[in-house]
Amino acid sequence: MTFPTRQIRAVYDNKTIRVYQAYNDAIANSTLANGTFISPPFKMERMTWIKPSFLWMMYRSGWAKKDTGQNRILAIDISREGFEWALDNSLLSNKAKEFTDREAWLKLKNSTPVRIQWDPERDINLQPLEHRAIQIGLSNEAVDLYVNQWVQKVTDVTELAAQIKGYVDNNQLEAARALLPNEVPYNLNTNLKDKIMAD
Repeated sequence: MTFPTRQIRAVYDNKTIRVYQAYNDAIANSTLANGTFISPPFKMERMTWIKPSFLWMMYRSGWAKKDTGQNRILAIDISREGFEWALDNSLLSNKAKEFTDREAWLKLKNSTPVRIQWDPERDINLQPLEHRAIQIGLSNEAVDLYVNQWVQKVTDVTELAAQIKGYVDNNQLEAARALLPNEVPYNLNTNLKDKIMAD
């Protein structure tokens, strides 16, 4: 099956869309206990990256084994309204090279609370694919909205990651694929597609 180069694929319903983040035990436990992120231990002042692609999260976190800062994988269901607000208030990370005026670039960057990156999607072995997965970086007001308004449900999927990884390690790829979240294309209006350069 072939995919457009830049297309959002996710688990979603008519109200929410699922994104993934990897954290340490302290942040994961606090978030699960409270149903959203609490500061401390979560740091509101830092940019936080959300990813709709499960396998890209596995790549980034090394199946939750890369380090103790990423040993817990959280699936976060956020409102679709919030998700689309983030896209509408975003700036592509690679836009910097279009600016010859550094001051103009910094002004635009500082006034835009969300960053968008399109990175190679990953297969079940975490090898890069031709098409891309979206990464969404939230900062400033976007973090506040994310934590206090958008988050609807938080689920720990670390055990799921370990189970899939176990099948992959034993070359039981069909069993591994059967456990993957069913991520399907997310429909965007033309304005949002143009904003994030989606196909």
